[in-house]
Amino acid sequence: MESAALAIEIQMSLLLFLALAGYLVASRINQSATIGAILVGVLVGPSVLGLITYTDFVATLAHLGAIILLFVIGFEFDIRDILDVRYGVIGLVGVVIPWIGGYATAVLFGFDFASAVFVGTALTATSIAITANVLKEIGVLQTPAAKAIIGAAVIDDVLSLLVLAVATDLVVSGDISAVSVGVMLAKAVGFIVVAGAVGYFGIRKFIERMDATPLARKYPEFVFIFAMMVAFLYAMLADLVGLSGIIGAFLAGVAFAGVELRQSKGVHEGAEYFQIVFASIFFVSLGILADVRALTSDMVLFLLVLTLVAIATKVIGCALPARAMGMCREDSLIIGFGMAPRGEVAMIVALIGLESGLIGQSIFVVIVLMSLLTTLITPIVYRNWFYRGAYCPVD
Repeated sequence: MESAALAIEIQMSLLLFLALAGYLVASRINQSATIGAILVGVLVGPSVLGLITYTDFVATLAHLGAIILLFVIGFEFDIRDILDVRYGVIGLVGVVIPWIGGYATAVLFGFDFASAVFVGTALTATSIAITANVLKEIGVLQTPAAKAIIGAAVIDDVLSLLVLAVATDLVVSGDISAVSVGVMLAKAVGFIVVAGAVGYFGIRKFIERMDATPLARKYPEFVFIFAMMVAFLYAMLADLVGLSGIIGAFLAGVAFAGVELRQSKGVHEGAEYFQIVFASIFFVSLGILADVRALTSDMVLFLLVLTLVAIATKVIGCALPARAMGMCREDSLIIGFGMAPRGEVAMIVALIGLESGLIGQSIFVVIVLMSLLTTLITPIVYRNWFYRGAYCPVD
């Protein structure tokens, strides 16, 4: 028991040390802390020094980090911001074009049907956590482009999971079941609508009443603990219906947005302290996951081409509909690049394919590294190209 506890303490201390090192690296290269944490993860992971591996403990902390990060991001948005028809169009086109691009690229390199389907599916996803964190860091989370990215990414995640369900069914059975697709779609849409409505019209009212009770006056932290419980409850429910847990956490954050508390400690401020710690570990873990030693020369070429295709198809697939719906050129490109990171979502797709025996180890590593490379692109582009000044006129 003591040795197990000591192992946990050592891992936690090391991960937080690496997170701090990530900030130092980011400061030296004048980039986002997200970039620094990922680069440090690559350095200490199996790829270079081999000091730490992606253990179950690291995976658990990284998962907590993603959930808390999206919970905090949700505080910045109104439920109406993610129910805009424009975001649905951006999300839909931003799924179809990357899937075609990924599938065609895999076929061009001679991979079989099952592998090509999963490569295409991995390219459909968007890691909202990466882009949202960078937008938050540079203080532009309330701009129209940022709201479009978050809204479209939530829809994109739902559509990507639907594509995953269809792809798995197609590869395993050789036939697409309309019933299974319909059930998956109904569960996804139903969860978002019901969870959003309950949170926005129910939980936020309940928590304001809770704040006025003698219990909240005596224990100011009580409401904060309740809010964190709701965040993880929503994440759990999202997982149970087949969605990503981060969607549930995000919807929980949206439910608490704008809640005014008089006696209790601020939920947003308290959650941000959790986010600082666990989100940093989450980004370090992305770097640890990448093991470049598994790549052959042919797979390196495939990785480079796939990464270019992944970025180009998301930029085109999301920027064009944004532009067509009246957004200016710069905001459209910001949306396109903001949707480019694949991050943990594509890694989950790859893991499902690997565990199901539908893709090999080499393709799994390529998808993981592609996800990492696309994750690095957005912070660099945002900090060095976009947001150096106001591009689009403000109405």
